[in-house]
Amino acid sequence: MKVREIYEFVVKKGLDKDPRTKSEIKNELARVHREYRKLKKEDKKCFDKEKLKHPFADTRILYGDEKKHIRTIMFGIDIGGEELLTAYLLNEKGAGIDLAMSHHPSGRALAGLYNVMHVQADILERLGVRAEVAKSLMEERIEEVSRKYLPMNHQRNIDIAKLLGIPFMCVHTPADNHVTHFLKKLFDRKKPKKVQDILRLLKGIPEYQDAMTNGVGPRLIAGKESNKAGKIFVDMTGGTEGSKKVFARLSQAGVGTIIAMHLGEAHFKAAKAEFLNVIIAGHIASDTLGINLILDELTKKYNFNIIPCSGFTRIKR
Repeated sequence: MKVREIYEFVVKKGLDKDPRTKSEIKNELARVHREYRKLKKEDKKCFDKEKLKHPFADTRILYGDEKKHIRTIMFGIDIGGEELLTAYLLNEKGAGIDLAMSHHPSGRALAGLYNVMHVQADILERLGVRAEVAKSLMEERIEEVSRKYLPMNHQRNIDIAKLLGIPFMCVHTPADNHVTHFLKKLFDRKKPKKVQDILRLLKGIPEYQDAMTNGVGPRLIAGKESNKAGKIFVDMTGGTEGSKKVFARLSQAGVGTIIAMHLGEAHFKAAKAEFLNVIIAGHIASDTLGINLILDELTKKYNFNIIPCSGFTRIKR
C-alpha cells in the first residue's frame, strides 16, 4: 500500500468505529465548512483542508511522499527524535523501515488536537447530559486545551524526519475510537454488575495483562470494588480529558462508573466528590489496544512487517 492509502484506510476505519452517528459526523463537518467559508482569503491559503474531509484533526501524514509503497512500518505510542534516529540506524543495518507511525500526534496534528474534542459533547448527550449543557462545558474546555498546545514546538519531530528522510504519520483518534468501541461492546455483552466485575474483564484483555506485569495495569482510584457498577462511561476518545465540571452532570444522568485512560488530579477530585467509581485502565495499554485493533484490520489488507517501539507491543487477534 502507498502512504496515502494507509492514511485513508485508518481514517475510514476510525469513522466506522466512531461513537457518533453518521448524522452527527456530518454536522461536525458542516460546522468546519462554515468556519472555512468565513475565513479571509489569506487565511484560507493556510487552512488544513483535510479538516473538510474527516473529523480527525489529530491524524495526518506528517512528512514524506504520499505515493511511496510501504512494506515495513515502525509503530510507536510516541515517535520523536529518538525513535526516528533508531529507525535510521536500523535501516543502516538493513531493516528497510519505509514509514514511522506514531499514535500521539506531532506537527499540525498536535496543534489541532483540540478540534477532535467536539465528539465529547455528543458522547455526553448520549449518556443523558442535556445537549446545550454538554456543548457549553466542552466549548470552555476546548478553548483551554487550544491555549495549552499553542506554544509547543510542534514541528520538532517532523524536522528530524525530514533530515533523516523517513516518512512519518500519526494515527490518534481512529485508534482511540477502536478502544472505546471494543470496551463498550464487551461491557454491553457481559453486563458487569459490580466494579470488581469490570476490573476482572479488563484484566482478561492481553494488553492490560501485559501492563500489569509492568506495574501499570487497570486500577480503581475512586470507589470500592464491591460498589455497583451502574451505567458505565468508557472515556477513551476525544483527544484529551474533558471538562472537570462534567462529573456532577454525569452523576445526575445515572453514570456510576467511569473507565478512562488517565485522569488529572483536579478531574479526579471532582469525580470523587460525586461518588463516582473511577477506573484508570491505563494510558499506554489502552493506546496499545487501539493500535493493535486498527493494525489487525490494516494487515488483513496487506501483510506489513510491523516493528513495535516506544511502549507499543504488537498483539494480534
